Amino acid sequence: MPSLFRLISRLPLPLLHALGAVLGWCAFLASPTYRRRFLANAAQAGYSFAQVRAAVAHAGRMAAEAPRLWLHPRLPHCTVQGAECVEQAWVAGRGIVFLTPHIGCFEMSVQQGARLWAGAHGPFTILYRPARQPWLARLMETARSRPGIVAVPTSLQGVRQMLKSLRRGQAVGLLPDQVPPAGLGLWAPFFGRPAYTMTLAARLVQQTGAAVILARCERLPWGRGYQLRLQPLQAPLAAELEPAVAQINTAMEALIRQSPQQYLWGYARYKQPRGLPQAAPEGAA
Repeated sequence: MPSLFRLISRLPLPLLHALGAVLGWCAFLASPTYRRRFLANAAQAGYSFAQVRAAVAHAGRMAAEAPRLWLHPRLPHCTVQGAECVEQAWVAGRGIVFLTPHIGCFEMSVQQGARLWAGAHGPFTILYRPARQPWLARLMETARSRPGIVAVPTSLQGVRQMLKSLRRGQAVGLLPDQVPPAGLGLWAPFFGRPAYTMTLAARLVQQTGAAVILARCERLPWGRGYQLRLQPLQAPLAAELEPAVAQINTAMEALIRQSPQQYLWGYARYKQPRGLPQAAPEGAA
């Protein structure tokens, strides 16, 4: 299997994106569970299937492009919009917490950031969840620790390493719409429905005074590469944990609405971690 991944990584990006689009539609048509979740999540955000049908193909492109991004020695073409907000944070001597939802090519977001700034400001630290298959776990650990990137596991040790990086004025990257294990999150609104949401992003900022930069890396048509769009959080993060978590969810919603056709609507965003009581519906006493 690792050999197959390496073979796929050598294919040109336009071909990978074309194959991925087919893969995405095959998965959508073959899995009723995935299809229902995709449609329900999009409807929760106020979108009809016609408005987000392109996201079906983009989910497949995400899978197809992964070997290319993990293993190819050269990164694809990527332009950057909004880099000045990152430069301003570096000038102020602050660490940076980059936040991106499951949209577009979030793998490319951190790789492009590291390519631009790791040389001058130190490596970017990211969390990853080790795969269950030993061969894939080894591959992911090696592949995600690209030049300028330090990948740490989702453990207490990994969190401590992220804190150290921020206190040194370096950067970390997180997907705050990833559902955390029970005990590591709070119920907070996401497109009007309670979703169990990680507290880690807010805690990192509150404990280190880091700047928050929102990132969205869009795929360009016909496999021409990517465009990374960066912007600061509109207002300082709340000092209290619960409103800070809700504020981050609101920021993620805004990013998704900027490019709903590339969001991973099939992700189980509203799943309930084991052993966790279900949240009360919005508006309940």
